[in-house]
Amino acid sequence: MSEIKLVFDEIKPKKKAPEHLADLTIAERRAKVESLGLPAFRANQIATHYFTHYNEEPNSWSDIPAAMRPLVAEHFLPKLLTPIRQVECDKGKTRKDLWRLHDGVLVETVLMRYKDRTTVCISSQAGCGMNCPFCATGQAGLTRNLTAGEITSQVVAAARACASGELPGGPTRLSNVVFMGMGEPLANYNAVMKSVRNIITPQPDGLGIGARSVTVSTVGLVPGIEKLTSEDLQITLAVSLHTPDDELRDTLVPVNSRWKVKEVLSAADKYVAMTGRRYSIEYALIRDINDQKWRADLLGRLLKNRHAHVNLIPLNPTPGSKWTASRKEDEIAFVKTLEKYGVPVTVRDTRGREIDGACGQLAAANKA
Repeated sequence: MSEIKLVFDEIKPKKKAPEHLADLTIAERRAKVESLGLPAFRANQIATHYFTHYNEEPNSWSDIPAAMRPLVAEHFLPKLLTPIRQVECDKGKTRKDLWRLHDGVLVETVLMRYKDRTTVCISSQAGCGMNCPFCATGQAGLTRNLTAGEITSQVVAAARACASGELPGGPTRLSNVVFMGMGEPLANYNAVMKSVRNIITPQPDGLGIGARSVTVSTVGLVPGIEKLTSEDLQITLAVSLHTPDDELRDTLVPVNSRWKVKEVLSAADKYVAMTGRRYSIEYALIRDINDQKWRADLLGRLLKNRHAHVNLIPLNPTPGSKWTASRKEDEIAFVKTLEKYGVPVTVRDTRGREIDGACGQLAAANKA
């Protein structure tokens, strides 16, 4: 099926993004430093400033000779993200940032501070090609893949905001990263995995965030799940299932026409077998569409003997959309049905509704 094959094609920007430190492996960083006529140890200094101090302004680095700083800025730390708009809710503890990339493309991140953690939700693509009808990003279509530098820069910006005390409660440490923003992460596999390694590699060569605190989501690209399994990393896999029956899922998640529910769950089970990590089932509750008790019953029967956890998401409706969140009584009944089967289930905190919290809404509004 040609339309599915396109999922794995490299969607490249019309104007190539400048190469960034975060696009390079540790060995490549050293080689590039030496190719510019600089001592190899400068690579470690550059990485330390970026990944440990979250500083991407070489002009402020006192341990780099002033004459060398413009060279470092040009070849290792070109500006990839320009802030366009920032909106807040939850008394500042939830913040959504809109960024413009080098070619004018817009992407979003959401930074959320909780009592026990601080999480950033990042984008892996500009737009999305999965065409899920209830998703603002999916309806916008896919513009292009992001580079590892562009993805990693979102995380560094969030870590810097945390460390500098921009969120209420004073300075904190960015503890969790979720690839649940704009785009289908496994459709931009190479850049996402390079970014994951930037995130989990210990400082100073990476951000030093624990692998178990990184979540990569997918709508169910089975070949991508299989590739992720072969990496044997301790990151969390999240599968955006949204309904347990193929008939409805063919409509809600069109890629289901290629990989059916049982195939997706089988691939996720293999991820468990390799890593020992429980996977998450993401399920957006949509009023009168997928929130019926019989669907909860079917989901419970599918998952009762699997090492999976269900994360129910009250739908954050987009303006003008026919899709909206389930009634509270239907949400409660759905939870109780899953619990009857012994399936672990939580209902996601509905943060961000006041700030166009659904992914893609802020970018769409800014384009309008």
